[in-house]
Amino acid sequence: MRKNLTKSYLIIVGLCSVIACSKPSKPNLAIGIWRATLKTQSSVQIPFNFEVIDSADKKIIKLMNSTDRFLIDDINVKDDSVFIHIPLFDSEIRAAINGNSLSGNWIKHLADKNAIMKFDATANTKWRFFETNSPSKVNVSGKWSSLFIKTDATKKDSTIAIGNFIQNKSHVSGTFLTSTGDYRFLEGTVTDNAIYLSGFDGSSAMLFTGKLKNDSTISEGKFYSGFSSIKTWLARKDENAELPDAYSLTALKPGIKSIKFSFPDLNDNRISNIDSKFKNKVLIVQFLGSWCPNCMDETVFLSEFYRKNNKLGVEVIGLAYERTNDPIKSKRAISNLKKRFNVPYDILVTGVTNDTKEVVKSIPELASFSAFPTTLIIDKKGEVRKIHTGFSGPGTGKYYNEFVKEFEQTIKNLLAEK
Repeated sequence: MRKNLTKSYLIIVGLCSVIACSKPSKPNLAIGIWRATLKTQSSVQIPFNFEVIDSADKKIIKLMNSTDRFLIDDINVKDDSVFIHIPLFDSEIRAAINGNSLSGNWIKHLADKNAIMKFDATANTKWRFFETNSPSKVNVSGKWSSLFIKTDATKKDSTIAIGNFIQNKSHVSGTFLTSTGDYRFLEGTVTDNAIYLSGFDGSSAMLFTGKLKNDSTISEGKFYSGFSSIKTWLARKDENAELPDAYSLTALKPGIKSIKFSFPDLNDNRISNIDSKFKNKVLIVQFLGSWCPNCMDETVFLSEFYRKNNKLGVEVIGLAYERTNDPIKSKRAISNLKKRFNVPYDILVTGVTNDTKEVVKSIPELASFSAFPTTLIIDKKGEVRKIHTGFSGPGTGKYYNEFVKEFEQTIKNLLAEK
């Protein structure tokens, strides 16, 4: 009897090892390109793509927006869930893994609340708006004079912008430029009668749709931003479209030529623009926030510019205005920014929130303050020579190149002054 039981036991063990008793495989993120969507309050889906890569036995993610690839390397898979912490912008994705799909939320941590959008994603999916795209009969490549309009119960706001697009068959990429910055890297699809553009960089989720009447007119446009913001927009092709001069939007108070500030660095050392370190130097003062994507682009530019020109007599100071005036949280956010982009210059903790009115209080020589980033250029005598509002980053193509050329020439001229 015992012999028969032993034989039966062996048979059962054998079957278990082959069929029923093997442990289920641990849920994991599939390698390759995914298509994801974020759901707005009005149930519109904002699509974007990301790529999952194995790097040194570790998963990393790259958000894909046109030619831009934003690296995310803080990814944790636990049980049947994945936690994706997006650097710089204090946001994260929490989702359940179900085979080749993810379902959960994108959570953006603000100063006093969380903004939450429904998140879904599918692996092995490279398309963004349509699975198959036919070549479009219209071509939107070029410059577009654009107007964005937001209407609510109390007021009506409008923003003038310039759309700059490049189309290849049905694929389109580009951005919108405004007086205070650009919408960074956008991409999408053009059909015979419509345009679709989207972008997601970990801080902002954006969707632009519009009706194409022909090669030169866009009407019935909708601009969805974040969970609830909706603006209408329209545009016409205009190669002569221009925005106000970025050097004309912010100024010092009448009769004032210089500024003075003193704030602590990340090690609590007090630094002032009148310190001996900056004497007889050309000084660039950057007003920024770690939460600001345009500030991120400018920080990358200024870091490289500083490395090339510091020995020639150029200095840079960053003044950080965070979402909160909590020094611990602010220091953590600024430290992450410095580490992310290997920033070689000091970024000071102002202790002031990103309220534009509070910025003016912190630098009382300013007549007003419009937007982040804003950059002051100070000559070797300590006088403010130029103030540039906003930043047109690499997603703007030739506009970025034109800015870089003009900026470099301005600094060169100031260095040559006695």
